Amino acid sequence: GILFNTGAGQHILKNPLVVNSIIDKAALRRTDVILEVGPGTGNLTVKMLEKVKKVIACEIDPRLVGELQKRVQGTCLANKLEIKVGDILKTDLPFFDACVANLPYQISSPFVFKLLLHRPFFRCAILMFQREFALRLVAKPGSKLYCRLSINTQLLARVDHLMKVGKNNFRPPPKVESSVVRIEPKNPPPPINFQEWDGLVRIAFVRKNKTLSAAFKSSAVEQLLDHNYRIHCSLHNTEIPEHFKIAEKIQTVLKDTGYSEKRARSMDIDDFIRLLHGFNSEGIHFS
Repeated sequence: GILFNTGAGQHILKNPLVVNSIIDKAALRRTDVILEVGPGTGNLTVKMLEKVKKVIACEIDPRLVGELQKRVQGTCLANKLEIKVGDILKTDLPFFDACVANLPYQISSPFVFKLLLHRPFFRCAILMFQREFALRLVAKPGSKLYCRLSINTQLLARVDHLMKVGKNNFRPPPKVESSVVRIEPKNPPPPINFQEWDGLVRIAFVRKNKTLSAAFKSSAVEQLLDHNYRIHCSLHNTEIPEHFKIAEKIQTVLKDTGYSEKRARSMDIDDFIRLLHGFNSEGIHFS
């Protein structure tokens, strides 16, 4: 009898075959602590409680919290369920072994990065996303959907598209098709300052079809890098020549690394690592 708030991404996964398939792909263990975000009425939650040590379910809607509590009340599953009420993006993540969730789609991007920067490491995340978002996560250089989200996620994790899920598997049905994705963080993570990396990638992907030479000619970019360069020089007691122009230094780095005429849409992780190293070794920083 609950009216679901579709504006808050409340689309309850109702097909038990899909629920079971997600749980199979998560390869849950008896000793696992599972993080679930947006448990709704608990179709996935209850099935997981039967297989693991504990489920920590994070839910923002008090009405759904009540439904979930009612569902396990008086059963042997009740003491294996911990419910956290509130906005997951504003909360510190607890310790967990795996994350399994049918996410509210509007928090997909910030939640993925919250997960990937979370420590200690977790084993994997099996997450339901809007189909297009899922395809962006796994997109490769040269593909139309390849973007900053693709390269940032793939820097920090291995990502696999597991299955498509049609809209009729939900109540109420969303307007979009969905997909389930597996995300496995790289442990240890690549030895890269993520803020620096993301600063570079952000500039390159603002216009991913432009050459890097053109992308770096924006006055906002030049101002930022000039500011950072001057800080770098003062910290390292390096004198800046009287007629110094950051624009010339940027273009020199792009030419010397061989990326001046390259476009972000076709560059892979190794390309960006080499480019970042080229900039950093000349004292140009992005964070």
